Amino acid sequence: MIESIVPETESTEPEAALIAGLGSRAIVLVGLMGAGKTSVGKRIATKLHLPFIDADAEIEKAADATIPEIFAQHGEAYFRDGERRVIRRLLDGNPKVLATGGGAFMNEETRSAILEGAVSIWLRAELDVLMARVRKRANRPLLQTADPEGTMRQLMTDRYPVYALANVHILSRDVTHEVVADETIEALLAFLAAEGSAQES
Repeated sequence: MIESIVPETESTEPEAALIAGLGSRAIVLVGLMGAGKTSVGKRIATKLHLPFIDADAEIEKAADATIPEIFAQHGEAYFRDGERRVIRRLLDGNPKVLATGGGAFMNEETRSAILEGAVSIWLRAELDVLMARVRKRANRPLLQTADPEGTMRQLMTDRYPVYALANVHILSRDVTHEVVADETIEALLAFLAAEGSAQES
């Protein structure tokens, strides 16, 4: 669901520099379930006066079904195909903050589209933080196993090397999402400044 965020005040100088550095690119958050992509993404969007979109919500709207229902009725491959098409559509050349599902960045085509048309942020979290967060919700299809913690460990092993291809890495830990959002904006500014310097040289 797209949440239009209307600026209440003029952008500060760092915010203006960040928006200018982004150009037509989106900010895309990647990482495992429980990393805080939606919560942090909403706060970043508010601070930068950009629209926020949750890719999972868009997929559910397009399918007229919840993600657990899509997995149960059609399987993961069907879901991933829909996810790929939705994210490709959302990377439309308009700046925004986009939170993706945990498996989105694992798809080579989706990952290439994100790396080419967006600035990607990996919210990295340790196992204890992830498990504490995901236990609060029972609608995690990939964790409907006899050993959810073992499944999460395996997901971390499989996915973290791929998430590491993201442009910016942020540690999502046991602090407020507001703090993580501020740290992400600072890291984005540093990344865009370095990118601009490299282009000038």
